[in-house]
Amino acid sequence: MNDTLEFNEIYQEVKGTWNDGRLRFSKQTVVYKNSKTGKVDSIPVPELTQAQWRRVCLGHGIKLCTSTGNIYKYDGFKDTDLEKISEYFKANYKVELIEKDMCVKGWNWGTAKFNGPLLSFEVNESSAFEIPLASVSQCATGKNEVTVEFHQNDDTEVSLMEVRFYVPPTTGDEGSDPVEAFAQNILSKADVIQATGDAVCIFRELQCLTPRGRYDIRIYPTFLHLHGKTFDYKIPYTTVLRLFLLPHKDQRQMFFVISLDPPIKQGQTRYHFLILLFSKEEEINLTLNMNEDEVERRFEGKLHKNMSGSLYEMVSRVMKALVNRKITVPGNFQGHSGAQCITCSYKASSGLLYPLERGFIYVHKPPVHLRFEEISCVNFARGTTTTRSFDFEIETKQGNQYTFSSIEREEYGKLFDFVNAKKLSIKNRGFKEGMKRNDNMYSDSDEDQHDAYLERMKEEGKIREEANDSDDSEGESDESFNPGEEDDEIAEEYDSKASASESSADDGDSDGDRKKKPTKKAKFVKERKPRKKKKKAKDSSAPKRPMSAYMLWLNSSRDRIKSENPGISVTEISKKAGEMWKQLSKEKKEVWDAKAEEAKKEYDRAMREYKESGGGSSGSSKKERKKKGGKNEEKKKRKSAGGREKEKERATGNDSFKSREFISSEESSSESDKGKGRKRKGSDDEEEVVSTPPSSEESGSD
Repeated sequence: MNDTLEFNEIYQEVKGTWNDGRLRFSKQTVVYKNSKTGKVDSIPVPELTQAQWRRVCLGHGIKLCTSTGNIYKYDGFKDTDLEKISEYFKANYKVELIEKDMCVKGWNWGTAKFNGPLLSFEVNESSAFEIPLASVSQCATGKNEVTVEFHQNDDTEVSLMEVRFYVPPTTGDEGSDPVEAFAQNILSKADVIQATGDAVCIFRELQCLTPRGRYDIRIYPTFLHLHGKTFDYKIPYTTVLRLFLLPHKDQRQMFFVISLDPPIKQGQTRYHFLILLFSKEEEINLTLNMNEDEVERRFEGKLHKNMSGSLYEMVSRVMKALVNRKITVPGNFQGHSGAQCITCSYKASSGLLYPLERGFIYVHKPPVHLRFEEISCVNFARGTTTTRSFDFEIETKQGNQYTFSSIEREEYGKLFDFVNAKKLSIKNRGFKEGMKRNDNMYSDSDEDQHDAYLERMKEEGKIREEANDSDDSEGESDESFNPGEEDDEIAEEYDSKASASESSADDGDSDGDRKKKPTKKAKFVKERKPRKKKKKAKDSSAPKRPMSAYMLWLNSSRDRIKSENPGISVTEISKKAGEMWKQLSKEKKEVWDAKAEEAKKEYDRAMREYKESGGGSSGSSKKERKKKGGKNEEKKKRKSAGGREKEKERATGNDSFKSREFISSEESSSESDKGKGRKRKGSDDEEEVVSTPPSSEESGSD
């Protein structure tokens, strides 16, 4: 048999609500941990006296009674768990698990029995219902009846307000009133605060942030009394969950935070945290309202009758001794400025976020405490208003999301390393690398966690860049766009004055496009169509790019993943492979890294041999000849089109009258034809157009 038994989703009733948690039976203790509050109930095995198995509303439940008078009830077990738990109890606890049925007749007449902290109402010796007396807030008596009122829980949709018991008018054993005896039995175990006697000590005019104001704090043996000008609060020590002592970022003040469950109420407002602010320089001499022997007997050296020191030290020391809980302080985290907190905003209010050893706490408006065990994942997001800050998002397992915004960019590295060291799930693993390129002050602490998809994309990107570089060096780049040529061509095709266009085009060829008319430039921008870049054809004989270490491992493991998960889809295979690659040990990953490095070297060697054998060079020479031939054909077409336009104008124009522009353009074109005739003798493959500079009148008109 196993040494321990563990059960998840076990429920405990707390003031009308079901709180789920985990229950563990071990040979020494029975431990229950509340998932919502993190509170732990530990029951030593030697104190167990009785165990009952009962059918309840949430399946089956266990009721445990101890020798100290405490009773613990846990529900949510399955019917099949009875045999397993019963055998474990007999073997390790020497306690028999008794099955007991509840009365479901619905009768309202029975017997009330006080069993430790429970009031049990029985019908025919079967329990009909039980009332935890710790949930009773008030008990009032009337003629032959007792009214029991209960503490209200804000988490419940429907709350039980009160129960009235009718007590028959019979005398008790000693002639006392049965109504008063019934009420006294309830009040002796009820959670009713009565300020009787003197306070142990009083702290005057302490600054309180929540609830806001200055309060006198009276310390009583069983509760804490906050007395202000407007409101009074009585806080039982049993409702205190945790104590925090946090240094302010200015290093001159201290926060003392008291976590409460249930919270204190002010109208409809609930305060789950009591936050006090102290100055480090404030001193106090404290004298307890008890004699030295009583102090020594009660607090066992934790407190003394006369104490002196800083005010925040005295308050925290007294609260620790009375509540009997540890004080949580910040751990090893240090921000960019050296402080143990981070300045940020939550719900449009500025405050401080403290990374602790087991959670985060934000002070002060509103205070938030998040334990690591209730965090599902965290996320680093870019700031919405400026690039000098980022947001830190926390998502809990219950689906709630908390966003702490406006965190300085310099805090990113420290916070990321802290979250990574605590092994919290981070949504965007690639975000740190993006910020690292912009600011080299952040160090990478993500070496132990591997993102398979990100690694694959990086490797393929590197190989693609190297291949592009080699292709650019092998072949000729695309023809550069010449705006001068296109401008002249568009102008000749669409301009109404073709002769003037031709003369200006010839001038542009000879003078290096020094003079361009604004109108032509506007037409060119409007009419030009974007060129489509031709896709580069792949050479089938070129060596294939090498695969990354992850891809090599995936190819070898794909069949095994399919066999272990029959019916799995392609996308699920990739997801499963990524998870398996993350869990792979460092030694096994090094084997695949070595194989990837060997494949890379083989690819480099094959690429060198491919280049030396002339691979990829034949296509480039053909492209050159094609481009040169295309240019010559375009120039021939432009010349023939210009000549036809001139002949038309001569035929349709008046011989007796010619404008100055026509004469100058005709003369210049004839001279240019003579120059062309002289130059054509040199070569038939290459054509060069030489034109005379424009006349003084034409240049003046331009």
